[in-house]
Amino acid sequence: MSYIEEKFGLTGKVAVVIGGGGVLGGAMADGLAKAGANLAIVDLNCENARERTKPMESLGIETLALEADVSKKSDLENVLDKILNKWGKADILINAPGINSGTPFFEITEKEWDKIIQVNLKGIFMACQIFGKQMVQQGSGSIINISSASSGPPLSRVFTYAVSKAGLNNLTQNLAREWGMKGVRVNAIAPGFFPAEQNRKLLTEERTNDIMRHTPMNRFGEPEELVGAVIWLASEKASSFVTGALIRIDGGFTAMTI
Repeated sequence: MSYIEEKFGLTGKVAVVIGGGGVLGGAMADGLAKAGANLAIVDLNCENARERTKPMESLGIETLALEADVSKKSDLENVLDKILNKWGKADILINAPGINSGTPFFEITEKEWDKIIQVNLKGIFMACQIFGKQMVQQGSGSIINISSASSGPPLSRVFTYAVSKAGLNNLTQNLAREWGMKGVRVNAIAPGFFPAEQNRKLLTEERTNDIMRHTPMNRFGEPEELVGAVIWLASEKASSFVTGALIRIDGGFTAMTI
């Protein structure tokens, strides 16, 4: 075994990626699988989860594709039960679900507010509660919450989303404090702008120019550029003294002023 494999390899670990059927969650799931982890991909659309697991079969790992609505606690409890029935443990949890809206502040309805908060914050709170309890009982685990550059300072046009991600940062730090002596580490990754092809079409030229002027690297991120940090945080050897951290992967966006 090489030094890198010993330090960063995840062979024998069980990773759970909630929101793994999406572009960013899927890239993280691929990275964990290539690092050797057995993988459960959880998504609201189970077909998307299945499509993600298919290429992983050639890697010699075990996979599960599971459907869950993160706003429903019973769905998340059912997911954990299935994972424990198959592997008996859950070592790594990636919380990557998320919904967004560009509704102007005075036009945000209670229904829209509640839906975004329910998925982006309450859903991750429940996932941390359900999987975190199992990890505390095991005496080990790594939870990685996916935050956003909008979590602070906030971005324009994504009011509720930004509020939910700011709450996620606080949740991450709170749990790091709670579980620091119990073998469970809780961290967050804050991506900058990683638009999928369908989202890039929605970016106006003005909005894109504003983003580029505020990004020292002068480009969007690619999903695979999140994988290194995910594997590092997932590895109990490589990041054994890292908890409560917010890792920004944004091309320098939050380092920029004028």
